[in-house]
Formats: sequence, C-alpha cells, structure tokens
Amino acid sequence: MTRIILVTGGARSGKSRIAEERTLAFGRPASYIATAQAFDTEMEKRIATHQERRGVEWVTHAEPLDLVGALNLTEGQPRLVDCLTLWLTNLMLGGHDWQLAGRELVSALPRQASPVVLVTNEIGAGIVPENKLARDFRDAAGLLNQWVAAVADEVTLAVAGLPLKVK
Repeated sequence: MTRIILVTGGARSGKSRIAEERTLAFGRPASYIATAQAFDTEMEKRIATHQERRGVEWVTHAEPLDLVGALNLTEGQPRLVDCLTLWLTNLMLGGHDWQLAGRELVSALPRQASPVVLVTNEIGAGIVPENKLARDFRDAAGLLNQWVAAVADEVTLAVAGLPLKVK
C-alpha cells in the first residue's frame, strides 16, 4: 500500500482537492494538518474556504511549525499536510533552521504507520526572483520538495485540476 504521497503543482492547480480525495481514499475520518497562519483578512477567508470544502470527514490540527509532532499526534488515521510551502515560509520567516526541520520530517516520514499525503507548491519553473529572500525561498522549496519526493512512495503533479503521476 502506498503510504507517503507528495502532491505538487502550481497555484490553483487543484493540488489540495486532489490530495484531499487521495487522503480520504485511505479511510475516514482523516486528519488535516494545516500549516497556514491567518495574518490578514484575505488569508482568513482562504482558510475558511478550505475548511468549508472539507466538511465533517476531517479533523483539523493547526500546526505551523512542528510537523513531526503533528504526525505523531495524529497517528492511526490518514493524514494530509497542507502545505509544505507554507510550513517552509513559517520556518524561514521565524528564523528557524529549515534544513534541520526538513531533515527531521524526511526521517520521520518512512516510519509512519498510517498514510500521509503532503501538498507542496512547485515554484521553481518561473523567473529568477529579484531579491535574496525570494531566491533563498525558491531554492529551499526546491530542495525540500526533492527531499520529500525521494522518500515518497508516490508523487503526483497537479496540472489544470488533473493529477499526473510522476512517481
């Protein structure tokens, strides 16, 4: 059985919906590990829209930093982490060692007994950002995605709402 699944894609590519469907296929209820933080009204609305779409089949755990702890807390049911890119943002802007946190996550994933589906953004296909923080983030996201993809049983690329199996 596939246990670790990475779903990647661009903005509004359908990756969250694809990941939600994939997670629920493992069983219900499922745990939704949310990494987003609502720092403004627009983000509050985005989070509310995601919550409304998911419905009662999900138990939400807000965890902007400690993904390994959240995975351990929710062991025993399928889990969806949405998303690694926001988690990386939280780590980098909070001054945390994102490489250490990423290695800890990658080390913990193969030890999971229950399925884990992770959502991430594919951000490296655009232009080179004009400032150092944006370039550092782009590079970090690319590396984190590679690390997780290497331990994943399956990798899916979302394009125009359609899943394309990569691994």
